[in-house]
Amino acid sequence: MNHGIPTEIEEILDERFRCDSLLALATVWEGKPYVRPVNAFYEDGAFYIITNARSGKMKHMARDPRAAVCGEWFTGHGTGENLGHVCSEENEDMAGKLRAVFQEWYDNGHVDEKDPDTCILKIRLTDGVLFKQGKRYEFTCG
Repeated sequence: MNHGIPTEIEEILDERFRCDSLLALATVWEGKPYVRPVNAFYEDGAFYIITNARSGKMKHMARDPRAAVCGEWFTGHGTGENLGHVCSEENEDMAGKLRAVFQEWYDNGHVDEKDPDTCILKIRLTDGVLFKQGKRYEFTCG
């Protein structure tokens, strides 16, 4: 997929975040920043998170989709999008990946697939800064 992240940086993002990754996710509500930990999975220039459409983060992003993420020597900005119910046909592929990646906790009562508000949040990166072995990598997605 062509999302504008240079190959060298994409490889580092894949290495670090193409698994169950704990990130800080920041949103804005009425001019005030809010941050919370989330489990996320990275693929092709975006982070994917299982959440509930009624959650604070989704309420914030419905009004202002700008977001920031931070974890493991990486900070980035992006745009949030509610992809809809985790079990919808259009989410079948990604939902399968998320179930596999989050298998340690997915079925322990944290995720209720029967709830129509259980959704996939996609944070499409717009830019970021990444550090590896003393080297700083910056990118802007085009």
